[in-house]
Amino acid sequence: MTTAKKTPKTEAAAGYDGFTADERAAMKDHALELKAAKRRGAKASAADGEADVLAKIEEMAEPDRVLAHQVHTLVRTAAPSLTPKLWYGMPAYAKDGKVVCFFQSAAKFKARYATLGFNDPANLDDGTMWPTAFALTTLTAADEQRIADLVTRAAS
Repeated sequence: MTTAKKTPKTEAAAGYDGFTADERAAMKDHALELKAAKRRGAKASAADGEADVLAKIEEMAEPDRVLAHQVHTLVRTAAPSLTPKLWYGMPAYAKDGKVVCFFQSAAKFKARYATLGFNDPANLDDGTMWPTAFALTTLTAADEQRIADLVTRAAS
């Protein structure tokens, strides 16, 4: 008995629930970042990462660009030991090669707000539950102080 071959359904018709186009673009950005880092090799410097991050920030539209510049300045001031780098196409700050915190623009994933996020290497543990991401729309002086405190603690 012969069975007819089924034609594959399109992602949309099958209700595909995988990566969005924006997520795939972020992964492509990350692959390019890894290739660039490999090309730079031992010649890589914090200045290279700084230049890459600043260039990425300049590509952002308002108001993300303003927020990203503010966050960049706060991180570089509060934790100068963190190394700027790109991470999935986003400005990020690493310690010993591991991303501690990052800025994600609202436009990156068509979100309502930009995000300041912290990864596992961040020393923010506080009991059994603590926030690891913060929504940003504008920054007040109090917000800037809180970010500086969080980044200082995260980098320690």
